[in-house]
Amino acid sequence: MKQTPDTPALTFAATAFAALGSEQRLSILRRLVRAGPDGLPIGQLGEDVAVTGSVLTHHLKQLVSAGLVRQVRDGRRILCSVDHEQVEGLSRFLVDECCADRVGQETEVPHG
Repeated sequence: MKQTPDTPALTFAATAFAALGSEQRLSILRRLVRAGPDGLPIGQLGEDVAVTGSVLTHHLKQLVSAGLVRQVRDGRRILCSVDHEQVEGLSRFLVDECCADRVGQETEVPHG
């Protein structure tokens, strides 16, 4: 039987994937994932991904609006970090129903 994901999860996933629909934004997110929970100052982030100024600000705004990135002021700096819970939720959204429609077959996800 075909199931449709609940509307909030589907809406979040669509928004998040739209925000990740840019190579630069995906690079920003990946760099922040590597940085861990403490994140990075916006200047260092821009240098690391070779995106600076208003272009970086634009991309971060998209990622923050999608709920994937957080920004916190630390004195004169702005620290950016990944919302790991949201990113993990996005991954689960993709794989939670893996193989659910396979009848009479093992439903374990194959590992490479």
